[in-house]
Order: sequence, then C-alpha cells, then structure tokens
Amino acid sequence: MLKEKIKVVISDLDGTLLNSDHSISDYTKSVFQELHHQKYLIIVATGRHHIDAMSIVENLGIPIYLVTSNGARIHSPKKELLYSFNIKSEAIKSILSLDIDPEITTVLFKEEVWLTSKVNKKINSFQKDLKYPPEVVDFDDLEDFTAIKLFFTHDSHEKLVELKNRILEGHSEEFNHAFSLPICLEFMDKSVDKSVAIGKILELEGYSFQDAISFGDGFNDEKMLNATGIGLLMGNAPDSLKDKLPHLDIIASNAEEGVAQYLSSKLELMDKI
Repeated sequence: MLKEKIKVVISDLDGTLLNSDHSISDYTKSVFQELHHQKYLIIVATGRHHIDAMSIVENLGIPIYLVTSNGARIHSPKKELLYSFNIKSEAIKSILSLDIDPEITTVLFKEEVWLTSKVNKKINSFQKDLKYPPEVVDFDDLEDFTAIKLFFTHDSHEKLVELKNRILEGHSEEFNHAFSLPICLEFMDKSVDKSVAIGKILELEGYSFQDAISFGDGFNDEKMLNATGIGLLMGNAPDSLKDKLPHLDIIASNAEEGVAQYLSSKLELMDKI
C-alpha cells in the first residue's frame, strides 16, 4: 500500500504544485497541511530563486525543506541555509562572450537581485510579488559575473536548443543544464541538480529515495523523478518529456490540482480534509 511505503513527498513548483495562476490553491494547501499533520517529510524543489520561492511556499503554512535554483541552495524548515553553490565568475563570463542572439533574454540569478539583459514581461509574470527584483544591465559593463544560475529565455525552443549546443561545445565539463520549460534554458554548476540536493536532505533525515514520491513537469525534474521510489509526471508536462520517461505514470495537470488530488486519494487523506 502506498500509504505505508511513502514517507517523503517532493514537489516542483511551477507547472506542478502551483496552478495556472502561479499560486497555491486552498485545496492544495489543505492537503499539504494534512500531510504535515501525518508526519510526512515535505520537500519543495524548484528552479526558482530562494527569495522568490520562500514567499510562495509560506502560503502552505507548514515547515518544509526548500531546494532552489535547481539544487544550488537548500534551506531547512526553519529557513536556515544548509547548502549553497555558485557558478564562478570566469565560467559565466566565457559563455556571455559568445555571440548570443540579442532577441534571447539573458539572466544572472544573484543572491539579492536578478540581472537581466532586458525587461521580459512573460518571466516577470511568474512573480506575483516582486520580492526578488529584476535589474536591467549591460553585461559588457559587469565585472563580477558570479551567480547562482545562468538563465536564457525565448519563445522559440529551437533557438534555445541551438544556444545550448553552442555553449556545451566548450563548457560541457563545467555546467549542468536543463529546460525547466521549453522556453527556459538554465545552466548551473556541474555539481548542482535537484536530485543531488534532495539526496543530502534524505540522508540528513534518515530516509532513502525509495521512501519518497516526487512530482514534476520539466526536464529539470528528470533525475529527481527517476531517483525516487515513485515519480509522477504532470499532465501538462511537454510531450517530449513524456516520451523520454514512458515508464512514469502521468497524473492530472497543475490546473486541475493534480498533485493534491493524487496525494489525497492515494494516501487516504480524503476524510481528513
């Protein structure tokens, strides 16, 4: 029985725990509060920066472990920083020295601010409250490129794939990369991945990946979904990811509160909510 097997619940945010309005629904909140009441360990693992993510998960009203920037930061349920890893300035500078199409929005996620090559309303819309503000800069004038994550976005997935291939030609040993969405290409240090960060938390808490269930919708969730005892793909995940992970079950979309609905049913929470 799933209820006896699972001790840890892990979820991505965008396209997964968050609805199409980029927020946590009341129903999802009630399900996760019941999970906490029943002593499940809860981990949220997202590509978002920790300042941005913290303001969202606070709405759950429960203590959780928070993995952010695809694993570059881990915060405890008491919001203590447990782990951090940045990309070195010279590594990012060498990428930005490539001839990057100016139509592509380039972003450096730093500790207190994100530096962007231009205003991008679509990306800004992911933040309801600008707790982690953008700052438009000319990267040619920047001296310190040290960052948590390097990020590119464009409406053309093909254009981002082309950029990814160009970058990896000379930097495959330095970076991990992932498409959190087809229009969002992210680069982290080679040591950084959601699954690595989650493994650190599980070891700290005395659990294994086999004790965990995970939910995700993006390519940055792939290793996490494959590592856990049960990995579940959202109905809204891109077809290319579904095709790549045919062994995983697909649940309802984030707009249908798929994570909360699945957990409520399979972990027998219905009568408690």
